[in-house]
Amino acid sequence: MSSKQKIFPLHGWIGFVLIIVFWYLNWSLDGLRTQILFFPLWLGFALAVDGLVFFRKGSSLLSRNWKKYILLFLISAPVWWLFELFNLRTQNWIYDGKQFFSQWEYAVYASLSFSTVVPAVFGTAELVRTLKWMNNLKIDRKIIPTKIFIIVHFITGLVMLALVMIYPTIFFVLVWLSVFFILEPVNLWLKHNSIYNYLKQGNWKPVFSLWIASLICGFFWEMWNYFSYPKWIYDIHFANFFHIFEMPLLGYLGYIPFSLELLTLYYFLTGFKDKNRAYIFANEDNK
Repeated sequence: MSSKQKIFPLHGWIGFVLIIVFWYLNWSLDGLRTQILFFPLWLGFALAVDGLVFFRKGSSLLSRNWKKYILLFLISAPVWWLFELFNLRTQNWIYDGKQFFSQWEYAVYASLSFSTVVPAVFGTAELVRTLKWMNNLKIDRKIIPTKIFIIVHFITGLVMLALVMIYPTIFFVLVWLSVFFILEPVNLWLKHNSIYNYLKQGNWKPVFSLWIASLICGFFWEMWNYFSYPKWIYDIHFANFFHIFEMPLLGYLGYIPFSLELLTLYYFLTGFKDKNRAYIFANEDNK
């Protein structure tokens, strides 16, 4: 490890300070407060994780390109609003405390909070990717996206989304798969970046890193939400038992495919201008 890699960056320390301060405030203050405190808490998480990544490998999302790092926050809000739109049909979660805000106030506060989702997950995935056991992961399985595979992939996604819209109480879980199944073929057709760029080489490390990162972030989302106000609460059909914080245990499984949907949406939105995948999972060898 070089001397540069041994330096823990300033923004990482700032991140840990933000976590400590705003975690304490969010859980100790009475009344409405989370609409203000959620963003700095999760900004701290994102910066702390990015600092850890830089410390471990000498490169991170923020250090590689600060403009693209800010773009992650800007993309994150509309990306999560898409899932809020789906939730109008599935009604899997509601926000306790939303009633105290006007529609415009809620939209602003919610968008600010939603802006931290993508940088938190992608940053944590890069941190997981630095672990030795992840570097040594070998799965002898390639997925080649042939023309027939892509067409079936796309049609499957459309069927999933239709089932969610028609029978939301039964097929609500397909929300966390349908976006991936619909947009990955679109990314391939448009020659945008794609998760299959890794999988066709048998490189599953980015995928497993995203899965683990989403569970880590999910744990902290649910934990910090538990004593927050406003907060979200769940009504997940057929799964409202054995809660860990507000989330039923089975609900955590949704975070796994959700992480792939985040990357798929990111590739779709940024692919019209930037087709270079070096920013996310930089220096992947695809082997």
